[in-house]
Amino acid sequence: MLTSQGTASVSFPFPSVWGIHSSIAGRTIIWGTLAINSISDNRVIGTVNFRGTPIPINGFWNESTKQIAFDSPYATFSGNLTIIDDNQIRIRHFILRGRFLMKPPSLQAGESGSWIATTDIPLNQFPAGGSFYTEQLPPVGAFLTSNILHQHQNFWGRLI
Repeated sequence: MLTSQGTASVSFPFPSVWGIHSSIAGRTIIWGTLAINSISDNRVIGTVNFRGTPIPINGFWNESTKQIAFDSPYATFSGNLTIIDDNQIRIRHFILRGRFLMKPPSLQAGESGSWIATTDIPLNQFPAGGSFYTEQLPPVGAFLTSNILHQHQNFWGRLI
């Protein structure tokens, strides 16, 4: 089953909040949360929050290729979705990862790096079929961003 809104069908739940981590040359530059508020007609609308202030993002989702691209005022992000089912703990991991390019007015304009964002839900909460689901272990970044997401939830006492 896919989440639908407007004419878009999407392989992950939304609205959703993701832990996000980004690095340049293997060095962590920032971590925070990514909120995907809606996807309608392949347009992504949400926020990214790295320093306590949600920054609007706008972009596009391609369901057939599982690719996302979005812009904030400071960077352009692009990436792909991977879904990993962990049957032992009954969790479905949603992993977005890719590249970003910093842009003005950022002090790091012109620099590029990698990013990973994850969210997870109980396995039975979002049933879906397809060949892109695996039972492999998620990358290490999935655990880091999951911890980031859950620390924010516990710190603020609510889902952001």
